[in-house]
Parts: sequence; C-alpha cells; structure tokens
Amino acid sequence: MNSTLRGITYVSAWVVIWGTVASLMDWMLLTGEVYETGTSGQALTFVAYGAASVVMAVRFAPRFLAEDSNDSNTAD
Repeated sequence: MNSTLRGITYVSAWVVIWGTVASLMDWMLLTGEVYETGTSGQALTFVAYGAASVVMAVRFAPRFLAEDSNDSNTAD
C-alpha cells in the first residue's frame, strides 16, 4: 500500500475511534446526569478523548506505518 494512503487510512481510523469512544462516554455521562448538553463538561469529554487518541495514535504509529518488505516496487 502506498505510504500516503496508509497514513490517511491510519489517521481516519483514529478519528473514527476517537469519535466513537468519546460519543459513548458522552452518552453515558449525559444519561447519568453528570452534565447537561452543551456545557463545558461535554466539551472537556471530547477534548480529553481527543488528546488520549492523539497520544495513542502517535505511540502506535511506528508499528502500523512501517514499510513492509512486501511493499517494494521491484518486479521479480
């Protein structure tokens, strides 16, 4: 896979992971009446999960974005 396409796919996957996990946690906090819709608590939830996703994505990037030996463009 092209390294640019691999990078775009990797970032896109992390955006989906962040959105899903943050939304689930937001839903739990809203139904538990920890905070109201549109408050700073809700914004903080999404910002905190966004920061955690960035840290995890950077940490796992070398494992998933490393060039494979099978990705060479030479013909046999």
